[in-house]
Amino acid sequence: MFEMVPVEKLKIMIGQDNGKSDWVLIDQERVNRFADATDDHQWIHVDVEQAKKGPFGGTIAHGFLILSLTPLFSSSGKYLPEGMKMVLNYGLNKVRFIAPVSTGSRARSKMVISGVEEKNPGRLLVTTTHTIEIEGQDKPACIAETLAMFMI
Repeated sequence: MFEMVPVEKLKIMIGQDNGKSDWVLIDQERVNRFADATDDHQWIHVDVEQAKKGPFGGTIAHGFLILSLTPLFSSSGKYLPEGMKMVLNYGLNKVRFIAPVSTGSRARSKMVISGVEEKNPGRLLVTTTHTIEIEGQDKPACIAETLAMFMI
């Protein structure tokens, strides 16, 4: 459950933890559905037999599949601006794919508030840094700065 905080308090929370999401299973069915949705059927993602002989020993998730989970992960955040009426995806600043996510793995995001900027009256741009972890691994799958425009 989110805690609604005043904008001024949110501004001083830059650099602070904004929660961890639940673990999400990255199974072959999810990878196949993403491949169908994006027409990216590269064998390292969808050909289980060929991928066993490949560099990762099995199929891996698309990097953009992992990135596309950030809205789901964000729903586990701790804080939202008080008076929020709606939120829009405003884009990304920086994305890096660090380690492959093998199918059958679970991923989650650790979120940090990276920026809070008042825009036009009633608009607040919040930057969140997502460090997307792979269960049981030291290296993260992805680090991404997401932008959300809150209408308040």
